[in-house]
Amino acid sequence: MPDINFTTLSLTFSEQLAHIRLSRPTLLNRFDEMAHVELINALEMAAKDNGTRAVILSAQGKVFSAGGDFDEIIAAATSPAIRQEMTRLAKGVFNAIVDLNVPVIAAVQGASAGLGTTIMTLCDVVVAHRSAKISDPHVGIGLVAGDGGVVGWTQSVGINRARRYLLTGEAITAEQAYHMGMVTDLVDNPDDAVPRAMEIGQLIASLPQAGIEGTKRAFAQLVHNKANLVLDLGLAYEMQSMTRPEVEAAINQFRR
Repeated sequence: MPDINFTTLSLTFSEQLAHIRLSRPTLLNRFDEMAHVELINALEMAAKDNGTRAVILSAQGKVFSAGGDFDEIIAAATSPAIRQEMTRLAKGVFNAIVDLNVPVIAAVQGASAGLGTTIMTLCDVVVAHRSAKISDPHVGIGLVAGDGGVVGWTQSVGINRARRYLLTGEAITAEQAYHMGMVTDLVDNPDDAVPRAMEIGQLIASLPQAGIEGTKRAFAQLVHNKANLVLDLGLAYEMQSMTRPEVEAAINQFRR
């Protein structure tokens, strides 16, 4: 399959690996509506390529992803249609990662927050620069951490630690996240994240495909079982919280 440049990311293919790279560093690789749609499309295209055995997810710049788009969150406060679409796309990203027929390896070179961290926790392998800051600051701007963070954090670090950091919004380093189980592999320099992710991807690609795909599907069932308990409810609570006036005030304060 030929390489593709979207607006918010790029998709390249080589040596049985597909590489999705978030490509808006000046916007801190935030996820607005277009970024959601393009990530879903890129994952679907990678799944359709018969030669792909693993997907690498990385980002340009110093930040992996700062999470959701503030302007869209503010606009959603008075628009049920926007909130409905945000819910649909959040589920779309969640399912696209979890249900992909091959493993997804995150290469986290810098800070990750909110939805960026949720996406990271849904990947099958997470390689991260040991000093990268990882957080989910939803509560800091008055939002419920409902976009999959409860599922992703809980399956990565356990319910007690998930509650600790989702209810405070405090950041941890990737090295701390490694000891908690969220990060699987540490690298010493930001530029080492992608090469290490590629090495792991090539190892996976060298193994019999049937075993990898079956194992990935089995893990997907575990994630969906947890998601069935809380994802819809969490998203509903999050959309409801967007209508509160303190959210816009908190965002404006954060931007100062």
